[in-house]
Amino acid sequence: VLESYVDRGRGPVANVLVRDGTLFTGDHVVAGASWGRVRALTDDRGKQVSEAGPATPVEVLGLNDVPKAGDFFYKVTDAKKAQEVAEAAKAAGPQKATTSARTLQDLHEMLAAGDVRELKLVIKADVQGSIEAIVKALTDLGTDAVKVNVIHTGVGGITENDVNLASASEAIVIGFNVRPTGQAAPTAKKQNVDVRMYKVIYEAVDEVKLAMAGLLAPKIIEKELGKAEIRETFVIPKVGTIAGCLVTEGKMVRNARVRLVRDSVNIWEGKLTSLKRFKDDAREVASGYECGLGLEGYNDIKERDVLECYETEEVAATLE
Repeated sequence: VLESYVDRGRGPVANVLVRDGTLFTGDHVVAGASWGRVRALTDDRGKQVSEAGPATPVEVLGLNDVPKAGDFFYKVTDAKKAQEVAEAAKAAGPQKATTSARTLQDLHEMLAAGDVRELKLVIKADVQGSIEAIVKALTDLGTDAVKVNVIHTGVGGITENDVNLASASEAIVIGFNVRPTGQAAPTAKKQNVDVRMYKVIYEAVDEVKLAMAGLLAPKIIEKELGKAEIRETFVIPKVGTIAGCLVTEGKMVRNARVRLVRDSVNIWEGKLTSLKRFKDDAREVASGYECGLGLEGYNDIKERDVLECYETEEVAATLE
């Protein structure tokens, strides 16, 4: 498996390189803890094919879950065998009980106590390949004083289940190029779960390093102002693409920052070039109302995309 991700409408997608034999549509397959029956094969030109031979890269649909990059992809005799092999791969030893940090700021106090401690992490990312890189980078930071233990990983947005797992395990949630979905954000706030989101891997690595050294920089707090769902798009010559939206939460504010989210993945961040209510310019548009808006230097917007309007402030890090 070279890469894998979840596609809206198609489900789990795996990009694989066939090394031996021939893979056919309809074959029963297993990849790590994922299994299924090949529903469709697409070659590197985007054309659907019925089979793929040795040294052929191909996109596979039909798995029940997202496999990990680097997993071996096998063809088996039937669905029962595929499920048995996948379930056996899921088996893992019990985690050793120890004391862990609930936030990065906690690390300084725990290190000062002179005991061996553990930093537990729940990691979510936009694609499986990113997860592999993040897990390696963060676990390599482990020392005799602090063990870094990744207790769960997954592709897609940060869910309420991820937050509940982090709360029960005293873990920190790290999101790479993804956003919280559903009730994840309010649940994290209620349960005091530290959820941190990054766009580049070294930012996550640097923050954990600084926390281990007790030198955590001031934290940037994001205040959500509102959300809007794109219902329709319009292309206007010499202007670009305009999004016809319905404000679903809070309000959209002209001078605030905005984030474009598609399938829980952060696609773009920047500013609005325009915000209108009917044909009139508006400073803000409240929940329940429709509006038209343009994104600064960005036109690749689609129906059902979500726009998150927010502002940020810098807060000094504490060791409370």
